[in-house]
Amino acid sequence: MGNQLFGEASKWVYRVTEASKGTGSKDDSLAAKAQNALSSAYANSTTAEKRQLRELQDQLDQIK
Repeated sequence: MGNQLFGEASKWVYRVTEASKGTGSKDDSLAAKAQNALSSAYANSTTAEKRQLRELQDQLDQIK
């Protein structure tokens, strides 16, 4: 079984990304959930997962 926290983080970043497409801006509530999920996943991840989580963080940071 994969890292469940990693999956949750990915899901929340996806939700923020999709929501921003409709409004052109980041939903702060969704972004906070995504950030929390990323932090939790990072603490419990492998080196390869950490690299992917950094990419997700970069993606989240790019949304205005």
